[in-house]
Amino acid sequence: MVKAVVAGASGGIGQPLSLLLKTSPHIDELALYDVVNTPGVATDLSHISSRAKTTGYLPANDGAKAAFKDADIIVIPAGIPRKPGMTRDDLFNINAGIVKGLIEVAAEVAPKAFILVISNPVNSTVPIAAEVLKAKGVFNPQRLFGVTTLDIVRAETFVAEITGRANPQELTIPVIGGHSGETIVPLFSKASPAVQIPEDKYDALVNRVQFGGDEVVKAKDGAGSATLSMAYAGFRFAEKVLRAVKGEKGLVEPSYVYLPGVSGGGIPGGEAIAKETGTDFFSVPIELGPNGAEKATNPLEGITEKEKALLAKATEGLKGNISKGVSFVHNPPQKLPDIDESWGLLQLLRVHGTRWSDVWRAVPRLGRRVSWYYS
Repeated sequence: MVKAVVAGASGGIGQPLSLLLKTSPHIDELALYDVVNTPGVATDLSHISSRAKTTGYLPANDGAKAAFKDADIIVIPAGIPRKPGMTRDDLFNINAGIVKGLIEVAAEVAPKAFILVISNPVNSTVPIAAEVLKAKGVFNPQRLFGVTTLDIVRAETFVAEITGRANPQELTIPVIGGHSGETIVPLFSKASPAVQIPEDKYDALVNRVQFGGDEVVKAKDGAGSATLSMAYAGFRFAEKVLRAVKGEKGLVEPSYVYLPGVSGGGIPGGEAIAKETGTDFFSVPIELGPNGAEKATNPLEGITEKEKALLAKATEGLKGNISKGVSFVHNPPQKLPDIDESWGLLQLLRVHGTRWSDVWRAVPRLGRRVSWYYS
């Protein structure tokens, strides 16, 4: 029996991701958790004639614990996307608190689960998850993943467009580093089969992979973000984890993981990459197996000078992102919202965007918390 959980199942990523997971032949039970609408989403999905039994949970009556209990795999798209007028610090403060609360629940009731973090900023939320799991004494770096698959999907798609290849899925292009802007490093020189990128198109192609999310937001006139492609990417990675657990061999996908092999166990093969990049967390090709991340493959040998320059810029940004996540756990704000307050705040933000005055009027207690949180 395989139990999968989607935390943030009613959101723009969560709903299509839940739909895709419902179709998986590898899942027997699908638990959906969010602040609103999960019973409805679960009922809707339950009418689909596939294997997984679907149940929806809300925060009331320890809903998070009930949803997470004895889970084998937990996928976390919970949080909010960055909206117009919102700084990266705004995004971090909201989503960091939500991820921290969810990981605390997972550590208590599903300590051996594979945890797949989609919530942005992944460069910081995965270190937050790791520090929480360490504090609870249940950290296994082979079972914690930051999902960066959307960067790979974009690289495959955009390269296929440039080279005239009909099927992007025939390409394998490693994308390493982090999961935001210039921390994303596509290694076109490592593509399989090999591809030739015209010199005059290289910089624009790199930029499109790094900032593809902006393209989607613009196309949606600011009314949405890359929810559908991210749901597909999350499903693609989750499916590979599940297939590996069932014994399938040769499954490799880049993921943002804890690398060092000395402190805390780390990922086999990751220590050398950590030393070379100077970062403990990094997205590299991971060979998946029954225990999760079986081995990290070092993609840095033989990369081009342009790729080395991209890598140097990426590692500088990553160091700050990682430090910010670790500090959030060890030196938290004076008073963080508990998990129910965080999810309540999230729902208000979904409704009201970034208009804090509306939040204040809707629920004065949370409004005051928001006012403090962003002071």
